[in-house]
Amino acid sequence: MQQPKETPLRSDAQRNRERILEVALAELTHTADAPLSAIAKKAGVGQGTFYRNFPNRESLVLEVYRYEVQQVADTASQLLETRAPDEALREWMDRLAQYAMAKAGLADAMRKATSAHGSLAGLGHGPVTSAVALLLRANEEAGAIRPGVTPDDFVLAIAGLWQIDPHSDWQSRAGRLLDLVMDGLRAGAPGARATTGR
Repeated sequence: MQQPKETPLRSDAQRNRERILEVALAELTHTADAPLSAIAKKAGVGQGTFYRNFPNRESLVLEVYRYEVQQVADTASQLLETRAPDEALREWMDRLAQYAMAKAGLADAMRKATSAHGSLAGLGHGPVTSAVALLLRANEEAGAIRPGVTPDDFVLAIAGLWQIDPHSDWQSRAGRLLDLVMDGLRAGAPGARATTGR
């Protein structure tokens, strides 16, 4: 006997789900404790539709977070198509910083939603690690950064981003930090030796 195939969401159901995620992103970014009923109302869906898609706050917050992290990760390959590897890497770092600062409320919501279930480690780690690996590999092949830098090395080097207060003058602080990281990545790069002393 054949198993029934999993049917894709109907177009109206898909639109409802996307609308919920869009409203949830805006509301949770603004305040981590945004009521689910308010999110459903602003999305223009009934409680039944809302809870069919997201049975609890944690499932909603995790899905919003995963979607947003994937968006940031996807920009890595897009940047490499139009920029030199080192320019793509540096611009991607800026986009990651903008994401981290703009989504401070979402980060708070993530912490609250997952506090009972352990740490945030691993959430979104896959897409970000893949993006970093792609950028580092392109830069190493171009001789723009020192050889042997791993995605874990990179993530540890930029960890200071998450210590910056998003309500402060974060742009200049993040820019200085990321410039220092980029200088460190370039130190000892094969391509850097050729330009030294000019």
